[in-house]
Amino acid sequence: MNYAFVIDNRRCIGCHACSTACKAENSVPLGVHRTWVKYVEKGAFPHTRRYFQVTRCNHCAKPPCVPICPTSAMFQRADGIVEFDSEACIGCKACLQACPYDAIHIDPESGTAAKCHFCAHRTEVGLEPACVVVCPVHAILAGDMDDPGSEVARTISIERVSVRKPEQGTRPKLFYIEAEESALLPMLAAQDSGHLWGEQPASGAGGVEDWRGPIQIAEGRMAGALLRSAAAPRETYNVAHRIPWHWQVPAYLVTKAAGAGLLMLAAAGTRLGLLPASPLFLTFAPALALLLMAVTTGLLIWDLDRPERFWKILARPQWRSWLTRGAVVLIAFAAVSSLLWFANFTGRAGLARALTWPGVALGALAAVYTAFLFAQAEGRDLWQSPLLSTHLLVQSVMAGAASFLLIGPFSGLEAEAARTIAVVFAASLVTDLLLTAAGEFGLPHASAVAATAARMITRGRYARHYWGSLAGGILLPLSIAALGRSSPAALAVAGALALAGLFSYEWAFVFAPQQIPNS
Repeated sequence: MNYAFVIDNRRCIGCHACSTACKAENSVPLGVHRTWVKYVEKGAFPHTRRYFQVTRCNHCAKPPCVPICPTSAMFQRADGIVEFDSEACIGCKACLQACPYDAIHIDPESGTAAKCHFCAHRTEVGLEPACVVVCPVHAILAGDMDDPGSEVARTISIERVSVRKPEQGTRPKLFYIEAEESALLPMLAAQDSGHLWGEQPASGAGGVEDWRGPIQIAEGRMAGALLRSAAAPRETYNVAHRIPWHWQVPAYLVTKAAGAGLLMLAAAGTRLGLLPASPLFLTFAPALALLLMAVTTGLLIWDLDRPERFWKILARPQWRSWLTRGAVVLIAFAAVSSLLWFANFTGRAGLARALTWPGVALGALAAVYTAFLFAQAEGRDLWQSPLLSTHLLVQSVMAGAASFLLIGPFSGLEAEAARTIAVVFAASLVTDLLLTAAGEFGLPHASAVAATAARMITRGRYARHYWGSLAGGILLPLSIAALGRSSPAALAVAGALALAGLFSYEWAFVFAPQQIPNS
């Protein structure tokens, strides 16, 4: 058994009966949608056409939302339906990032993930989904693809059907007959025009509202929403999707990078004889690394929509998820940091030596595991960069060195050790600059979605964060480290600027891809 949907765009009249029936059947709250109808308009008057596209979960054969879920709250049934368990969901929103179709939302009442689940409660007793039953023109078909006698299987076999984003490799099972390409691909329809019924009329002279309606005649032969005209296809009705991850995520990337970098530099530096075996590197650095990882964990829990359920990531782990693996890495890092502090504080040199390289390895893993998590977030193409793991490791070394320089004037950092750390700091800044400017944003991107997010970072909404991070967070600290390497105060300023620049960069890198719509 392998359930699938077919949408016949030749019949759909855009009546929204399906989305209304879905809300009623599944008690979907206002403001979110499991099923919705997207409108795209093309042409110039009088040769115009409006295209309707029923949009919902694709119940992919290879759903990316399933492996990224840390608690198996999102799972795939044997009959092909991608279902969710709201009782297991912790509100991490990773499934929203993984879905290339914007088909998942957070229920504002439960704080857990929700989406179309093929009306499983009806399907299990032999009934069709509510949207199929209510459609007045029989434009929605649902059934078993593996049953050659089913209407769905027959239709797919004889009609030319399309799916959304086949290049993602998810093998969607929501098929469209005579689909409009500009409706299937969000990047093809202009999204800067006013939506039908989606905003209040603009205020006219003297603050009097213009009640002529949303569709008005603009210059030439074009009809534009709120006096805006567009020659290209444009989206005129869709539903909004919230940005899943907030400021806590770029902050977590900085605190994690600094904590991991501190331990790696201190442990490796003292073991190799590059740094003195002083209390700063033997005891204070592991303690500070532990504190930063505690802050990192707190930030991750803070960004959950159900933070009181954070413990479920360990109580019922789903081991394919890099959220689960990352939680284990952070716990192991914290344990080794604690033991390393204890060994050095109590003078157990043998234990400290035994823990040195495991601590360095766990620090590197803590620094880079987010690259694998971002790779599972298949709905954000910019995060799929093959350079990301290397970039995160370099950023961690830089953040660790910057932290040492920042606390140097207050912690008795010796001059020779400061010079060694300053060299590491400068080298990591140069490498970071090359990976950022020449790598992440200098090389061609694999998709139009990734390229659009990159343009938003370098030339659009987040340009000041990006260029500020390069100028104020890399070039300026590099200059200070080169010219003022003998001044602890100057090096402390350089370290502070580098950490601020890293946060500015991560802010752009985390938020820009989330601004690109997938539906």
